[in-house]
Amino acid sequence: MRLSRRQFTLGALALSGTAALPVFSGTARAATAHDYTARETFDLFDRIFHDSGSAGQPTDTNEHGGLAWGQSYVLAGFIRMYEAYKDTHYLDRLIHNIDLVLAGRDSARGVTDHRGRSLPGWRAMAPYTVGLVTLKDAGGKALVEIRTALTYADNAVATVRAGSSADRFTLEVRNNRTNLVATFTDLSLDPAAPDYAVSRILDAYPTPTLVTARELRAAPSGNAVPALGATPFVSQPVIFTVHTGMITYPMASFAKLVLRSPRLRAVPKYRHKAVEYLKAAREAAAIHDDEWRQTEDGHGYFVWNKGTPLAYDGTEQPTNQSLALGQTYAELAAATGDPFYADRARRMARTFLREVRADADDAYVWSYWPAFGRTYNGFAKADGVSEFTPSGGPARQIEDLSHGAIDVEFAAAVFRNRLFYKGVDLARFARTYSKNLVAPPGADGIATAYQRVDGTGSTTTAGQYLQAPRWMAVAQWDETVFTHSRAIYDGRAVQPQLGSYLGSVAYLNWHARRGS
Repeated sequence: MRLSRRQFTLGALALSGTAALPVFSGTARAATAHDYTARETFDLFDRIFHDSGSAGQPTDTNEHGGLAWGQSYVLAGFIRMYEAYKDTHYLDRLIHNIDLVLAGRDSARGVTDHRGRSLPGWRAMAPYTVGLVTLKDAGGKALVEIRTALTYADNAVATVRAGSSADRFTLEVRNNRTNLVATFTDLSLDPAAPDYAVSRILDAYPTPTLVTARELRAAPSGNAVPALGATPFVSQPVIFTVHTGMITYPMASFAKLVLRSPRLRAVPKYRHKAVEYLKAAREAAAIHDDEWRQTEDGHGYFVWNKGTPLAYDGTEQPTNQSLALGQTYAELAAATGDPFYADRARRMARTFLREVRADADDAYVWSYWPAFGRTYNGFAKADGVSEFTPSGGPARQIEDLSHGAIDVEFAAAVFRNRLFYKGVDLARFARTYSKNLVAPPGADGIATAYQRVDGTGSTTTAGQYLQAPRWMAVAQWDETVFTHSRAIYDGRAVQPQLGSYLGSVAYLNWHARRGS
């Protein structure tokens, strides 16, 4: 008798001593009429979300992260729905949306990143990047650049006021979103003065608005002062590794699906689109080659090069931000057979495996920042690590549920494409969910989840627990991932306000159909 994969998984759980899978009612009452494992629900949500015009449409730019943190989940959802039902309707929907997303690349729009490059990727600005202001004298000559690395820098304003003498000035940097402010009184633009603006601002770091300054004059003199008045900061455009990975992962997945299927490959539209999307994914991924670092012992990861207008420039990127592009590498390796992508995916997988530790429940736990990195361990001004964050850390917070879903998706993609990891690793990631993230129901009786992968943090943060179905890639190793995340959606009567909710419904369909 041949068992389906799902039957095999349930049988393995029983043999391992799990007498019965937990049942989550989700709520004390029937909160929703939606069946989140039905394709009719996904199709309804697809129509509602795309008719709503809410953030994350395929026609959006990514300048505020709408494509990376909205549409990317929709695209991935179409992939999962095709895998669940083998209906090319979902491939056609995917093509429609991907074509719109590709039309929004910087190179197609004629816009540039912070280095003036117009590239086949998707730049982002607020709320993520450093904001800049150039202070000028009354004649318009640039004197000094003021930077704020606090998030939502586009809500910040630099105000210059008169100082105690004609050659002094006071600078205030206020963020009107956070109401945080830093004030520097009686600054000078004489490099020999003890109150020289650049050095005094550096000495004061970190201030509430994380201000730094840079001299712009080739031959600075002591009698210059900036013109009085207020100037808004401008968030700088940066193409993020994590954004590129989230957006291109479904493109590479589509190409793999088509090129591995004689039936799909025989359809000219799908074949041509597979080739087009492969090219697009490879070109976008290549934007980040100068951020890649690898070691002689086989590890690899991404950094933010010093001088990139981001907080923590010059340091290693958070684990999820590296692994997001690792997802694309894993799919490109499977679609093309190119050893370049396989090597990078394996190096990243080794690095991630070094980061995780098994806890008392044999579940993996890891930190948000890589433990080998400078942000995790901390650095001082004297180290010269970062332009926009002169000193920082140690930042040793544990990874959260939502970002952890990216890490787990990467691990599953690498495993699925037979590049790295073993079943025991995926089982431990599944136990991260079932042993650590599953929380007791709240006072309302509805299923919920802890915020962090070690079972700590809030259980009332919707931005975390409503992302639970994104762990479905490891649900075959522990059915609790499915039953619990579905109970969260049933109990909350989730509607399609966000692209990630649409992707989550696709994942619930995908797992429910496994082995059918």
